[in-house]
Order: sequence, then C-alpha cells, then structure tokens
Amino acid sequence: MGLIAAGWISVLLLGGGVALERTLTAQVESNFDEQLEYILTAMIASAEIDAFGEINFYSTLGDQRFLEPGSGLYWQISGKGHDPWPSRSLWDRTLKLQADSANSGESHFDSEPHFYNSNQFRGEPLRIAERTIILPGSETRWTFAVASATSQMDKQIARVRLILIWSFAVLGLGLMVMASLQIRYGLSPLRRVRASIQKLRTTGDNRITDPLPAEVQPLVDEVNALLDHTERQAEEARRHAGNLAHALKTPLTVLTNAASAHAPDLDEAVMREARTMQRHVDHHLARARAVGRRAVGHARTNVHASAEAVRRAVERLYPEGRFDIAGDRAAMVAIERQDLDEILGNLIENAAKYGGGSVFVTIDPEEVVPAGARGPSCVIWIEDDGPGIPEEQRAATFERGARLDTDKPGTGLGLAIVRDVAEIYGGHVSLGASEDLGGLLVELRLPRA
Repeated sequence: MGLIAAGWISVLLLGGGVALERTLTAQVESNFDEQLEYILTAMIASAEIDAFGEINFYSTLGDQRFLEPGSGLYWQISGKGHDPWPSRSLWDRTLKLQADSANSGESHFDSEPHFYNSNQFRGEPLRIAERTIILPGSETRWTFAVASATSQMDKQIARVRLILIWSFAVLGLGLMVMASLQIRYGLSPLRRVRASIQKLRTTGDNRITDPLPAEVQPLVDEVNALLDHTERQAEEARRHAGNLAHALKTPLTVLTNAASAHAPDLDEAVMREARTMQRHVDHHLARARAVGRRAVGHARTNVHASAEAVRRAVERLYPEGRFDIAGDRAAMVAIERQDLDEILGNLIENAAKYGGGSVFVTIDPEEVVPAGARGPSCVIWIEDDGPGIPEEQRAATFERGARLDTDKPGTGLGLAIVRDVAEIYGGHVSLGASEDLGGLLVELRLPRA
C-alpha cells in the first residue's frame, strides 16, 4: 500500500509539475516577447524619413541600455539599398536578421512582429523580434529588429523551475508521510487482531472477545467460526475415541475372563468378540472417513448414478427382488460419492433384506427451502413392502448394535452409520410408513450441491 501510494503520488506530482512548468515557462517567454514587441512598436512610432531618404528617429528611445556597448539590448534597422543602422549598444557588430537572409527583404515581409532565437553572438543567446514596415515618403521595405540577450529570461525560468522542484518535492514528501500515517492508522486494527490471536494462544481463551472496529469484525467472526469448527472436530474426535474405547472394553473383558478361566469354548469366544470389535472399528472408521472427506472441499455427487450402482450390487445378493428408481436423474448433493454409496447401500440392502422383495427409490430435489433449513435439500425415499417398524421402536433402530430382527444376519450398525454420516454432511434421516408398498419408508435428506 505504501509503494502504491508513493507511485501514484509521484506520477501525479510529476505530471502536474511538468504541466505547471510548461505553463509558467511559456508565461515568462510571453512576457519577454511582449517587452520586445513594446520596444519594437516604439521604434516604428518614432521613425521618419528625412530629406535624403534616410531613416531617423524624431525622438530618442528611453532605455539607457541601447547606448551601452554590449549591454544585451540592441536594435537595428535595415533596408534594401541602405546600410544597416544599428544601436550604439551593438558597437561594431551587426544583427543577422531572417529578413536580410531572404534576399534583403524582397521575399520576406513580416507585417506582424516575428520572434525567433539566435546564437549569432558567441556566449550570448539572443531573442529577436522583427517587423517589416514601409514608412510614408519611402518605397523601401524597412526591417525593424529588437534583440535582447536571454540570460535574464533564462534566470527567471531557472528560478521558477527551482521553486517548482522544491515545492513539489516538499509536497510529495508530505503526501507520502501522510499516506504512511494513514496506512499505519488504517491497519492498526489488524495489529489488534494479531494481539487478540496471540492472547488466545497464551491465555487459553477459545474466542476473540476484545472490542474491535467494524472493519475487521467480519475477519474476527470468521476466526471465531474457525475456532468453533476446530473445537467441534476435536470434541467429536474425543467423543468417538471414548465411544470406541467403551465399545471395545466389553469384548476385551469377555476375552480376558475366558482366557483366565481356560474356557473350553475360548476359540468360539475369540471369534465372536473379534467380530464384535471389528463392527465397532468399521463404524468409527466410516465416520472418520466421512469427516476427513468433508474437510477436503465441497463435493458434488449425482444421486441417481450412485443409486444405480448400489442397485446393481444389491441385485447380485437378492436376484429375486424388484428394484425401481424414479425421480430427478440430474439431482446433485453435497456429499462424497463413497459416502453416498455407503448410505444408499445400507438403506437399499436393508430394504431388500427385511422387505418382501420390492424396493422403490424416489429422488426429489426440493424447490422450496423449508423454514429453519440451512439450504435447499434433496429428499431420497427408500420404500419396501415388508412388515415395517412400529413407531415406538423406530428411534431405537439408530442405536449401535440395535437389531429388531435377529433371524437375519447383520451387525446392527447399518442405520447408525447412515445417521452419523448423513449428519456429518448436514443431512438427516428418519423412518416412517410407506403408503404405496405398506412397509418401511426411510426419508433421507441431504444438502443439494
């Protein structure tokens, strides 16, 4: 920001300084030319032709410098057929005029004053004003010229430039200092944010609560939201580690007791409890994978493609079943494909396993966001024609290890995994009764992508 401020200040001051220098220089040169034109006009007004056809002044010019040799102010009158008539200040020198170089004025006639620079005198640059006049009583074209050394004008221009350089340098330095102070003052809230974050690290606080300006409050809100998210993830990790430890404690106790008692069915106990521990490990690993994949980025998965892949896999296990998938084929949800396959795989397999043979899947993206919802959802209904689940027992089916039908093989972790993974992505799953097939209706809501 400091470099940008210094850049635009330098560019603007440089451009303004050059423009102002050009304007003032042109004004000084214009004033200098006006003085020469005034003298030239006075010369013409005082000139007359005598009885011999020569030119004279009936009144002397008032500037004393015309009488001082080498004074830097000169005049000269020349005409065809006449010797140049110079001022005393020229002494033994003669002005070389543009009218003289153009065939003694025959083809060069300046009816208006003509100004130009000349370096004919070594070390004394001149500014010359000349005009061609035909005086009454003469047919000669007389060229009146006034020349002045430009040293005085050059000194004025140099003085103007020096004043401009110092003025703009001081102005630029002042602007840069003010811009630096403005940047320092404007960014001071960020230093306060840094101090607040350092306070979090050193004091153990879990939120930034210091009063800060409104300009940085969105940043503070995002930092606090990040801290909330990190704290939730850490708490979730601790909770699942505790749950896994608790779930493994009972099988390990059983194995320890069986081994200590030298139980004759030790091998069967080991296999049984090992399967139990494997189920708990699979459940928590599924949750861990879902959390990790969710943290990678915003996912997009086509629901119909995932449901078709699951249907083909389940059909191999239950070839006698009937599976139908209807609804929006382009519906996309914000969930990783592996996790959606796992959710739909558990739900569709349960419907085929515990139903009467018919499974109906409907995909319906909601067009209107319900009140209180975080955003638009995609609703997926899985229906079967089985006996269903009584309403008072539906909540219990989401508990780990809960099985209402023990005659069918299973672990009792399918619906628990479905609920946990869906909630990780901000979704929801609920159970009801199917009006069309008469069995169980599973309603799965997932955020739309």
